[in-house]
Amino acid sequence: MAQTAEELFSSGIERYSNGEPVGDLIPVFKSLCDRAPKSSPAWTCLSWLYLLDSKPELAFKAASRAVKLNPQDPQARINLAMAMVESGKKGVRDHIEAAQQLVTISEELKTEVEESIADGFKRKPDWKSLKKVQAWVFE
Repeated sequence: MAQTAEELFSSGIERYSNGEPVGDLIPVFKSLCDRAPKSSPAWTCLSWLYLLDSKPELAFKAASRAVKLNPQDPQARINLAMAMVESGKKGVRDHIEAAQQLVTISEELKTEVEESIADGFKRKPDWKSLKKVQAWVFE
């Protein structure tokens, strides 16, 4: 029996948490985004995986879609800002400012973003764009 989009998402997150290689998870989340094209969390996760896999152009496209679907998601904004930094695109400040406002008004969102950043450094210790974005958002 085929998994529902929700089951596929939960399974993908679990596999990611268990340390499965990013390259194995990208097709899972691409498939999920194809099945649930209006799922901002799926696009946010896909953009994060592309960033971890050093594919900023693909990350930019996925993060742009996530932000379009849910402009109030600070992680989507952060992923988009990082993809823009890594691919040399302009307009990063708007997304940084939006992420700053969102983490300021919600302690829960702030904690989620901090945990995500910590996870990013565990997986990619010398991640320069993540260091920049972290400093900008939490300055």
